[in-house]
Amino acid sequence: MTADSLEPTPLTEIALQPPSKPDAGLAPLLLTVIELVRQLMEAQVIRRMEGGDLSDDDLDRASESLTKLEEQVVRLCDIFEVDPADLNIDLGEIGTLLPRAGHYYPGETSQSPTILELLDRLLDTGVVVEGNVELGMAQLNLIHAKLRLVLTSQPM
Repeated sequence: MTADSLEPTPLTEIALQPPSKPDAGLAPLLLTVIELVRQLMEAQVIRRMEGGDLSDDDLDRASESLTKLEEQVVRLCDIFEVDPADLNIDLGEIGTLLPRAGHYYPGETSQSPTILELLDRLLDTGVVVEGNVELGMAQLNLIHAKLRLVLTSQPM
């Protein structure tokens, strides 16, 4: 069997490409990650605005930057022929990655939160993740990593 005869598994195709455009490559996945981060930043700007932590100039700059980033995401969707609605991945029983437009406001709770909402809450309260990772093959541990991650939107 040669490498040319190997075909990707259906799991790989589902994970990396939206069903509407199977030949789109990694662009939809990367655009989805960018949109997730953009919406997380937008939620944090809203939280800081409501907390009185941003000056008018800070708020204007943040608003302008978020608008430009959103425009770039839409532009890249056009270039790669990706429907922006396809960036919101349906994760089955878990729900969707992103909230539908107008269905989430930072600080408000919902019955079935999206992944973005959960990440926003984690950033707002903060979380520490600690663990060990061992990577290997052929029953050999080749890489050992001890990780400690502090995830918060607050300055440390």
